[in-house]
Amino acid sequence: MSEYLDSVLPAAGADAPRLVLGEQPFDVAANSFRLLTTGPEPLSIDGAALGGGLPARRIALSELAAILMHPSCGYTTSDRVWRLLIEQARTGGPAWVVGAAGVAMPGLRQGAYRLRHSAGDVQAELLTAFVAALRTVKPGGAKVAQRLLSATFTAARSALNAEEPIRTTALVLAPVTAAGHPDMVLARAVAAGVISAAEAELIGATRLEGVSVADYAERVERSYWAVVKERSRAEERLVAAVRGGALADQDAAVIAEATMTLAADPAYQG
Repeated sequence: MSEYLDSVLPAAGADAPRLVLGEQPFDVAANSFRLLTTGPEPLSIDGAALGGGLPARRIALSELAAILMHPSCGYTTSDRVWRLLIEQARTGGPAWVVGAAGVAMPGLRQGAYRLRHSAGDVQAELLTAFVAALRTVKPGGAKVAQRLLSATFTAARSALNAEEPIRTTALVLAPVTAAGHPDMVLARAVAAGVISAAEAELIGATRLEGVSVADYAERVERSYWAVVKERSRAEERLVAAVRGGALADQDAAVIAEATMTLAADPAYQG
């Protein structure tokens, strides 16, 4: 998860921090979007200036999102809107990044469904990729929203595929390597000072026991983003230690070597 995204979500003022605890990334984004698009001065665009058949008045982004989803809204109007949203996201500050994410949420949720079998944090990766795509996609040309979401999905899928062998498979495969059973690996990592006891508990709960990061964050009364970052950093150190052989089970290695030696000794063969 990028630090930039962490600073952007939420960006809805004093009420925002209470929205983070124990919630999924899309929930945080949607709630921040709701706060930004309600009240006396909602985040909005000038429909009259934009044209394209939009109502000739200020349009809150929440209403704009509904308009774009309506079957009567064509690509021409959608492209005009998204060119403006991309420009505002690049120049108007974090609130407009949240606004763009809120308008794009139906497409982001569809992407999350397509990636539902991925082992990583799908929603977080999609939001990270979306923020990056807002800065890089070319707003010219047709089907701006489709190209923006396509770039988002492709980047998120690549990130999830890259993370999977490091953050998940490394622990799943640990029982068949010299490192030993995952629980024992975590215990040796704590003893060796690679990770803390709290980090071992976090990894064990969310990777081995099936506890979601959101539920764990709520349990320990910390923000979702803080827990994601802590686990990511701890797992990077853990995997590096496993690959470097620092957490190998030395007793098991000695026993295995002795067993092989005895098996090769003619005196012990029948």
